[in-house]
Amino acid sequence: MERKEYAGVKTKVITEGAIAVALSIILKDVLPPIFRLPQGGSVSAAGMVPLFWFSLRYGLRAGLEIGLVYGLVHMALGGYMINPVQAILDYPLAYAMLGLSGLFKKYPVAGVGAGILGRFICHFISGIIFFAIYAPEGMNPALYSAIYNGSYLAVEFIISSIIIYILVRKIPIK
Repeated sequence: MERKEYAGVKTKVITEGAIAVALSIILKDVLPPIFRLPQGGSVSAAGMVPLFWFSLRYGLRAGLEIGLVYGLVHMALGGYMINPVQAILDYPLAYAMLGLSGLFKKYPVAGVGAGILGRFICHFISGIIFFAIYAPEGMNPALYSAIYNGSYLAVEFIISSIIIYILVRKIPIK
């Protein structure tokens, strides 16, 4: 009996994770972005919210796993790749970091912040190593990467935080 109950719980988590990935694909990759930057990065219509919601509900490990899956799917649907290490940093690893929100069930907006910060760090490192050539002449590549990646992720943080805040008030996380 316990085994069936455990399998049902696991199946529910996997199913909800697949739905979260599908919703994020629709919101981030199918619908047109609010704005898109020239070397990648865009602001979506709440594209990360389903991943944050899933992570807040099921915790760190499940959130990291589903974020990684989303990153792989997002990359397969047309990611910009110039190097295998860059591809890993900018897609599966960056989106897996959204799962950090699972550490903050009691403080969901802080969780969104942690997830965005983790994603920012991955893109920031990738920007310094692989996209420094786009920095204006004389500008430090780290500063350029911070401004470039921070510009769209700050907006994503605001949008995601507002929506997560509203969702949590209407549907408390258990």
